[in-house]
Amino acid sequence: MMRSFKKLTAAAAGSCLALSLVLSPAAFAADSSEAASKTSSETELINEVMQYIENYNLTGADRDALIRAAIDGMVDSLDDPYSQYFSGEESKEFQNQLALDYVGIGVQLVFTGNELYIEQIMPGSPAESAGLKRGDTILKINGVKVSEIKNDPISGEAGTKVTLLIQRGGAAKTYTVKRSEINYPSVSGKIVGPKIAYISLNGFTEDSDEEFAAVLKKMRAAGMKSMVLDLRNNGGGYMDSAYNIASQFIDKGIMMYTADNTGELTPVTITDGSKMNVPVVILTNEYTASASEALTGALHDNHLATVVGTQTFGKARIQSLLDLSDGGLLKLTTERYLTPSKADFNHIGLSPDLEVKGEAAQIITALQLAGMKSIEAAGDNHILDVGGTAFAGNVGLVKQGGRIYGSARVLSALVESNLAWDAKNKKVIVTTGSGKASSFTVSSKEALSQNGETFIALGAFKKKFPSLVWAYNQTQNRLTLSVK
Repeated sequence: MMRSFKKLTAAAAGSCLALSLVLSPAAFAADSSEAASKTSSETELINEVMQYIENYNLTGADRDALIRAAIDGMVDSLDDPYSQYFSGEESKEFQNQLALDYVGIGVQLVFTGNELYIEQIMPGSPAESAGLKRGDTILKINGVKVSEIKNDPISGEAGTKVTLLIQRGGAAKTYTVKRSEINYPSVSGKIVGPKIAYISLNGFTEDSDEEFAAVLKKMRAAGMKSMVLDLRNNGGGYMDSAYNIASQFIDKGIMMYTADNTGELTPVTITDGSKMNVPVVILTNEYTASASEALTGALHDNHLATVVGTQTFGKARIQSLLDLSDGGLLKLTTERYLTPSKADFNHIGLSPDLEVKGEAAQIITALQLAGMKSIEAAGDNHILDVGGTAFAGNVGLVKQGGRIYGSARVLSALVESNLAWDAKNKKVIVTTGSGKASSFTVSSKEALSQNGETFIALGAFKKKFPSLVWAYNQTQNRLTLSVK
């Protein structure tokens, strides 16, 4: 597993994004006699070809394989990456994806190109029970060095075990973890800082709308004054759930427009929703796709949320699930959709109001917009805590040449400034809202550039941004950053 679980989830969900209601096969029963006759003739032609292949093909043929090839050929001819046929067995796995069910140990992994480490651990998971912790570096999996692994050895059948050699705090230790069936929560929430509700929406399952309503109720009971809605790495799911969640924000209005193969635009309206009545910040990235893009567009275009992060995936198409006689499913693109402002962003994506790169910088910026005036970010090059709460990301701790460096993205976010990298002159440029620019060059060792990321020496940064307060705990190898 060479990528984080959240990214694996987003990639896998690419085959099951934005599902609409299932169409009834009865809808096709009203064919005219002329159409029925033509269909019968075409079916006979397919059977005729298949019969010839079975009887005379030199190398032999498997009937089931021929049928599968014919179905796949029809679907592939649509040149639509989102339409797909699933056999009975495949449809079960597909439904598990939709429900965010999988078999594993309950960790979110990140591979930097040099090391594989645990960024987050699911509460109550086998990994937590075995004693694994955030920030642990995985050296070997089942005795094989991470650098030599080509597939995903952590996944496997429920009840089987995986052995991990873990490095933590300079010491190595072996852990054996039993895989189990895990339901990845589609919605989770917590109160951060000054009554900011942080709600993470990981997918749109059939129950996500009910789960969201339950989490929202808890957040309101805790005194929620603003909200950060995290849709990063959310690959989509059932559009009905997205509609019901949008109804928690929009009392009356248009969620989106849809169009079927006639091309006619139809508004999807919300008439009996409710108002959120608190400021909302939405977090997006390149894995925010489909139903999550529909929700983002709905809230943004109705002037109910500010969007922070990076350009979304760009999937403005809806699939329907059709039950087939063999127990399988046909996932077929049946509609396109546009945002309330009638933007068709397919293959383009939605642009954020404020572009911010990097997980840690994104959450810091979102919390600032949501009302957190004083922010403390702590961690190392693996983990991140903001205001004492764990989040995905890290502070980018680097020790080199007797200096302590922090992520340039995190530092610029803390002082609410814009960041740029001058590749020609090899320098990091941090520009404040008032337009004052400060440069940190690699040649002076005030900045570093490693693996596509930039870092700034904390001593040099504080000279130009005196509001920064930083402390490094050598024993815990932990960096703490804040602004006065």
